[in-house]
Amino acid sequence: MIREISKSIKYIGADDPDIDLFESQYDVPEGMCYNSYVILDDKIAVLDTVDKRVTDEWLANLDKVLDGRTPDYLVINHLEPDHSSNIMKIAEKYPEMKLVGNAKTFAMLPQFFDFNIEGRTVAVKEGDIIDLGSHKLTFCMAPMVHWPEVMVTYEQTEGILFSADAFGKFGVMDAAPDDWACEARRYYFNICGKYGMQVQALLKKASALDIKTICPLHGPILSENLGYYIGLYDTWSKYEPETEGIFVVYSSIHGNTKQAALKLYDMLKERTDSKIAISDLARSDMGENIEDAFRYSKMVMLSPSYDGGIFPIANDFLHHLLIKGFKNRKVAIVENGSWAPSAGKVMREYFEKMKGIELCDVSVTIKSTLKDDTIKKLEELADAVVKM
Repeated sequence: MIREISKSIKYIGADDPDIDLFESQYDVPEGMCYNSYVILDDKIAVLDTVDKRVTDEWLANLDKVLDGRTPDYLVINHLEPDHSSNIMKIAEKYPEMKLVGNAKTFAMLPQFFDFNIEGRTVAVKEGDIIDLGSHKLTFCMAPMVHWPEVMVTYEQTEGILFSADAFGKFGVMDAAPDDWACEARRYYFNICGKYGMQVQALLKKASALDIKTICPLHGPILSENLGYYIGLYDTWSKYEPETEGIFVVYSSIHGNTKQAALKLYDMLKERTDSKIAISDLARSDMGENIEDAFRYSKMVMLSPSYDGGIFPIANDFLHHLLIKGFKNRKVAIVENGSWAPSAGKVMREYFEKMKGIELCDVSVTIKSTLKDDTIKKLEELADAVVKM
């Protein structure tokens, strides 16, 4: 599709409504969009390409927007294949076009493509400017947001930040109306969540710019209420809870741990007006569970023991939390075990590896099924969690 961002700046990206899993792991029921942009001036700059799944549509959009002209520059903000798959294709089509990137861009480029770039590269550093005529591009390095070569491009005249993967979200460009934060949050914590310190560094640079529009590589173009979006990124990247509330997350083999989770959920609802969410790890999207773990200020995790350890899906969830840098939360633990309860030990070991995790003094061990004594223990746990 082609969209007019301004008289001189065009969107030429494409939707991919048929993809089922983004990066072969994240559920995208509405699909995904891959964003690319063109600035038409005395000189022409194309900003990023798209995934190979939508090459034909992107090339058609590019040809239509160029209307017979030749691009002078291809700006490569990010080399991940969903944005870079067509670099060689466009470079071969326009042999006079220069490739704009940073030193790390050009060090990594040969890992993806085998074509001669000698004499065709423009290596930019922090603050460098490329003059297109009435539009001027300046570059901010954003290493590890979320690859080492990432940079963002700021167009000075119209105040547009081409933000690479920052401020992206799951879904096609014209997704059904929803709360932007929902899918942007899931995107952020699963894609960039580990790199909060690096996101903070980029936000500090962005604060010095007069940004009127944000053009990410996924998701909608943002031109209103920018303080809201930037504020959420600031909260997320500081690992601060966005919502004061409790996330009850559980796995269950035969339904007994599920019964305990539902019982605890009801107890918590009786004790607090804070928002409470609950999820069955085996029957929900892992990406959404990671999102909610980061979203809420408190979490209660319940799991059965399994093979002397913990139920596999629960272990997977804990592994995801660990590698995504989960921290600064209050956590309570409930384990189930019929003869040798072991899940609690595994949960504690994981959480002790994470920074700033406050474990509840009250924990609960269920032996097979809920009994009067364990229901009383859940009551004690609910009281303790609310007071944490």
